[in-house]
Amino acid sequence: MSIWADTGAIFSALASQDSWEISNAMRSNAAWIFGASATVLGGLLVMFVYRAVPFVERHLERTVMVFSYLAIAMIIFWGVIDRFVFNNQEAWSTTIPPLLFMIMAWFGAAFNVRLRTHLSFSEFRTAMPRNGQMACLLLDAALWLGFAIIVVTTTTRLTALSASNFQIVLGTDDVMQWWFLITAPVAFLLMAGRVFQNLADDIDNYRNGEPLIKQAVIGGDV
Repeated sequence: MSIWADTGAIFSALASQDSWEISNAMRSNAAWIFGASATVLGGLLVMFVYRAVPFVERHLERTVMVFSYLAIAMIIFWGVIDRFVFNNQEAWSTTIPPLLFMIMAWFGAAFNVRLRTHLSFSEFRTAMPRNGQMACLLLDAALWLGFAIIVVTTTTRLTALSASNFQIVLGTDDVMQWWFLITAPVAFLLMAGRVFQNLADDIDNYRNGEPLIKQAVIGGDV
């Protein structure tokens, strides 16, 4: 089959909502075309949603992070009480928190792309000429978008494989692993949206003569 036929097979498998069919279809190299298209189009859609609904832009990732963190804290706190007070321990109390931590980290990474707190090298770039600064910002966008495409493609494959094998979270009877894994491609679609937001801002600043490099602040606001 040609790569375009394989791409069509992926869309057909997704339409069928059959995890086994999706997993098989995603094994081909066409998965990279699908992943790249989904990341770019999904990122643009996220950017437009963020622009249309500022409340979502300000609170979506942070809400997911906060609730994930609170869930981790509650599970661990109760696990300590359960173990040392009641001499008991739920098996899932040590397997679900790491999955929640990954969710918190993925959405946090997406949010901090917007804040440019990932190795921004602001002091070094500020000393560069304006065209050099813009070149660095374009390189940032290309690298982050490429990273998002890789993660969306590979984690979508992993999610489909997990669902097709009916993998459950260790220590549980009916909690599926793919319920947690699917948040990875979702988070990196949000990251792609943040990349496009930054890129649009950089182009506007370059055209209008505004400063291109600003001091990144961890925990700042968008």
